[in-house]
Amino acid sequence: MADQVLIYADTVRSPELRHEVPVGIGDPFLYAETNGTRHALTNVLEKKKLEDLGLEVHLGTDYGIDDLIKEGRKPTEIGHELALRACRDFGIEDAVVPYWFPVELADFLRTNGIELRPDLDFFDDRRRVKSEAEIAGIRRAQRAAEAGMSVARDMLKASEPNGDSLLLDGAPLTSERIKLAIGQVFTEHDCTAEDFIVARGEQGARGHDMGSGPIAPGEPVVIDLWPKDRVSACYADMTRTFVAGEPSEEIIEWHRLCKEALDRTIEPIEPGVKGRVLFDIACDIFEEHGQKTQRTKEPGESLDEGFFHSLGHGVGLEVHEEPGLGLLGEKEFIAGDVVTIEPGLYRQGFGGVRLEDLILVTEDGYENLTDFPYDLAP
Repeated sequence: MADQVLIYADTVRSPELRHEVPVGIGDPFLYAETNGTRHALTNVLEKKKLEDLGLEVHLGTDYGIDDLIKEGRKPTEIGHELALRACRDFGIEDAVVPYWFPVELADFLRTNGIELRPDLDFFDDRRRVKSEAEIAGIRRAQRAAEAGMSVARDMLKASEPNGDSLLLDGAPLTSERIKLAIGQVFTEHDCTAEDFIVARGEQGARGHDMGSGPIAPGEPVVIDLWPKDRVSACYADMTRTFVAGEPSEEIIEWHRLCKEALDRTIEPIEPGVKGRVLFDIACDIFEEHGQKTQRTKEPGESLDEGFFHSLGHGVGLEVHEEPGLGLLGEKEFIAGDVVTIEPGLYRQGFGGVRLEDLILVTEDGYENLTDFPYDLAP
């Protein structure tokens, strides 16, 4: 682990900083770790909030901001000079920073003798072990996801076929109507979501197509939800596929294969297992039944049918984070990881099936955080 860490960001947009400072602060500030002490250079509005978290809080007045203003310095120049003086006061000489650390500030600090080393893996890996507060937030977000999924399922179940579309309360049932109802549920659970997937028919085969339009009887509807808990800023993630009406034999078989892949790839999860191992288990199942996977595609081919994505990903302060569970999933699981398992099968112009659960890696195995049935029929 690095002895010195430096971050300049706000906790709303930076998961790296939010992991270290678990409160919402919308304005960027300087955060530093050195010799076991955590420092923050901020403004008086955030002082008490940060002190309550055990940080040593420093203000611009500690480093001569009034004199810099009198000199007629520009705001950016003042900010850079305050950061430099604070770093020298903290004893920062050679620090690890996130890969996105502001270039202009980095150039200024380096010019003045402070070494900065961007390290993506360092910050990704330290976020993998979730804190108790983060796990609690993920659980709340997951309950919100399940409540949203219940509303979607109930709307599909209550709908009636009317030619090429479904009707609910006398009006066409659309992806938009379902998404509106889900969003209201998220709000009631103190969660947010900028968007999520309710993809009908062929839209379900287009990966991250959010879905739109009227839903037809008998077509698969892929519903993928990733609400964010307001308090912790942590996400959940889950997917189910429904068919209101009579599904085709192909969809029934895809659903069966996805459920088998889900069960068999969850079962081995424990610390030390690599995501690639689980991905290979899913590929084995699909390939045995004639489905294409990333392992069977030709070099240079862009696969868009069969099982064309990874088996899953880490979830936390970002909905997609480490560790990966695909062809490049070589990182071993550690206790505290939260990962998705989401096998899927698709055909362009037709549709797809995906099932997704959220898994917490524990000291001796795993805990499935998802509590929702897998039935194809709503």
